Amino acid sequence: MEILVASAIGFLTAAGIYLILRMHSFPVIIGLTFLSYAINLFLFAMGRLAIDRPPIIASGVEGYADPLPQALVLTAIVISFGMTALIVVLALRGFLETGSDRVDERPSPSDSGERYPS
Repeated sequence: MEILVASAIGFLTAAGIYLILRMHSFPVIIGLTFLSYAINLFLFAMGRLAIDRPPIIASGVEGYADPLPQALVLTAIVISFGMTALIVVLALRGFLETGSDRVDERPSPSDSGERYPS
């Protein structure tokens, strides 16, 4: 099971980095979402999930589940949702002002019909 979780984290990270390196805003947003999922899965896996253990310390119980990884993942989900909403609004504003969804500052030669200045 550990190999499966580690390969899922690696795949999500690789896909996220590949999409972030694209030059259009939509793949960048999806890539950031994949990286966010990879980080959440990593944080959750680092918590060493405990089965059949209470989440709160009680008398007569020998062990309990650590609630910190779950709280960190929940916080990360909320923050990534807000970050994604902000990036979508910025990408939409950039597209409406420039007419292109490219994330670099210069348009491609096919967009404007002229070559880059030297």
